[in-house]
Amino acid sequence: MTDITETSGSSAAERTGSGRTVRVVVTAVGALTAQGAGAEALWDGVRDGRVAIGPVTSFPMGGYQTEIGGEVPDGAAPRRVLPAGLDLPEREDALDFALAAAEEALAASGLAVQADGTGPARAGAVAAHRFGVAFGTCNGGLRTGERVLRRLRTGGAPVCPGEWLVIPPHAIAEGLSAVFGLKGPCLSVNTACASGAHALAHALEAIRAGRADAMLVGGSDAFTETGFAGFSSLQSLSSRPAAPYSKDRDGLSLGAGGGMLVLAEESLARAAGAPVLAEVLGYGLSADGHHATAPHPQGEGAARAIREALGSAGLEPGQIIYINGHGTGTPKNDSAESNAVRAALGEAAEKTALSSTKSMIGHLLGAAGAVEAAVTVLALRDQVVPPTAGFTRTDPRCGLDPVPGASRPTAMDAALSNNFAFAGANASLAFGRPGSPLAGPPPTATEKVVVTGIGVISASGASGADLWRAYRAGERPETTDGAPRFARVEIDPRRDVPPRERRRMDRLGRLAVAAAREALEDAGLEGGERVGVIVGTGLGPMRSVADFLTPVLADGPAAANPAIFPNTVFNAAAGQVAMVLGTRGPTSTATAGHAAGASALCVAHDLLRTGRADAVVCPAVDELSPAVLEAYRALPLFSGPSGRRYTLTEGGIALVLERESAAKARNAPILGEFAGHGSASDARGIGAWAPDGDGLRRAMRAALDDGGVEPGELTAIWANAAGLMPVDRPETRAVRALAPGCTVESPKRLLGEPVGAGAQLSAALALTGWRSGAPAGPVLVNSSSLGGTHYSLVLRPRTEI
Repeated sequence: MTDITETSGSSAAERTGSGRTVRVVVTAVGALTAQGAGAEALWDGVRDGRVAIGPVTSFPMGGYQTEIGGEVPDGAAPRRVLPAGLDLPEREDALDFALAAAEEALAASGLAVQADGTGPARAGAVAAHRFGVAFGTCNGGLRTGERVLRRLRTGGAPVCPGEWLVIPPHAIAEGLSAVFGLKGPCLSVNTACASGAHALAHALEAIRAGRADAMLVGGSDAFTETGFAGFSSLQSLSSRPAAPYSKDRDGLSLGAGGGMLVLAEESLARAAGAPVLAEVLGYGLSADGHHATAPHPQGEGAARAIREALGSAGLEPGQIIYINGHGTGTPKNDSAESNAVRAALGEAAEKTALSSTKSMIGHLLGAAGAVEAAVTVLALRDQVVPPTAGFTRTDPRCGLDPVPGASRPTAMDAALSNNFAFAGANASLAFGRPGSPLAGPPPTATEKVVVTGIGVISASGASGADLWRAYRAGERPETTDGAPRFARVEIDPRRDVPPRERRRMDRLGRLAVAAAREALEDAGLEGGERVGVIVGTGLGPMRSVADFLTPVLADGPAAANPAIFPNTVFNAAAGQVAMVLGTRGPTSTATAGHAAGASALCVAHDLLRTGRADAVVCPAVDELSPAVLEAYRALPLFSGPSGRRYTLTEGGIALVLERESAAKARNAPILGEFAGHGSASDARGIGAWAPDGDGLRRAMRAALDDGGVEPGELTAIWANAAGLMPVDRPETRAVRALAPGCTVESPKRLLGEPVGAGAQLSAALALTGWRSGAPAGPVLVNSSSLGGTHYSLVLRPRTEI
């Protein structure tokens, strides 16, 4: 094996060269499912058509529509060491599932993680700062959240800080970074049932852009009362194991578990002597813009995702022999997917196997995309198409080949894995067999990304100009007393969603639509298939979760409200934007706590840079519900002396990003260039960060390299600082180390911490400031979570483009 040297990274332009596409491979998979512990246990069960769906024993099942599910066997999840400092009275299964699958995948990957600063690179080792995490989940630590809400309702034992910290979904991503010492990009994705697939797509972009050499990618979800009650309220669960694509199918079976894959740049993997199981050829993402829970009946959005996956992978429809289908077993989902496959593949669809892993392990929600990707990779490895279990008879509304009953040895060079989610989020992944004669992904030219619109719903104003005036005048928003202080926002009725459109929309969705509408109007842009929406939210739909769950805890599953349940998924707001404003291009929802908006902007940047869309609107939205405020007040960081200088605000701020050529073609008003970005993890633990500011320093350095800017060229750094000294001091150290003497702007100290919208706030101020006489030159925008995930963005004024 050859040494893998520690590199500081390279710009996207250097990495891709003149259109060269970086090849990315899968070196290992790990899994923990109803089939047992380990990826091979999963594959043996699925290949043999063994149904592992049975009575659920982990909590009482009375009152639900079913009593069965794909439950991880008792004792199959070894109790891994938790991230440092996390004290929990009861384990969080979603975290345990992720840790178990990750440990297996990393051990089998052939790639060791070498801690930074430990000397010359060892053979087969990847520097910690070049190894990242991309994690997808639907519910994250919601099982812990249910226990907390029950105790608060009944006056049980006090809630400990660790319980509050593990509930947000991004906590698991940060936990993985900490436990395994991975200090590269740390991304958390929450697009409901497509989360794991989205995580893999975003990880692929990170490696291709040179932001990481390897990524630990996957997802996990545990059984929750919310899930069983919610799907029961929608009458979507079957009392027998799901029978996807069958004429007599009558609902889905829920599953639990986790799956992880290790992705690496191909030349690095081969130099390290790592196993190469498959190549990640491409992917497609799209939004239906149709309905909160039901797919487009003709599979229109799903078909676009499949076509995009084929095109980005350099594949023709006839080269697809096997598709690991979404195949949930619900009447509408299965027929819509079949229609989508026909629309995307044409005549070739009739010769393509479309089988469902969910028929054997259940629907793992946010983990489904990762687990089913692992199955697809192993199917290519062994040249076997796994079956659909429980299939009875053909439904003419489906009608494709479900591989009924038994697996089928099949020669194949490429395969797809489909995942389609609540809120109309679609994903399709394309994998290739190593050593196949496939041409591989076509060359991709990269392009500049510009900002063309701003939308603001905030306690400090309703436009970028309002924010700038408030900041320059030193005007603080009106707040409550106490620690922390908080400021609410009212949506102007003239800018709110019309009553008919918001009939089943929660407040988070209304904030997202209002901010996105303002930004699109500012950009002079309408929705369409080439206009996407990437939402960032630090807290997600916590009000809707509490509104849905509280009656269920009090009165049982019969009290579940089917009108509220669709709003409990984190990507519901993105779905509402797509439905109301017609943004049917790529969609995703990023959750990185207080850095969620920055994460969304970076995801959108990479999609646009490679031509996946012409424009993307990026709303960052959060609201302060009673449960959210209870959590902040319960954490010592906010309730102590530091919290008295800290203000939380709610609202929504959106930016429209576009490919430069698309903006110029329509004579759009270009506000500035989004020239580059960097991200890094402290890998210290959930709710922990590095006191020396090393992670943020690395993120800033990577952003400057990506944007082609030297520290001395910066005219300002728009800081993450918001008044929490234990968090602000490390940033001060990082800024002094990288750009001593540079002007530092700290808008959140004055205007408040808008939870996940901090990057959008600072960007809106920087862009507006240039139009108002501020020094014209490159700036950095910093954004950090309270768990040591850091983002830094480079903006340039229009005069420099």
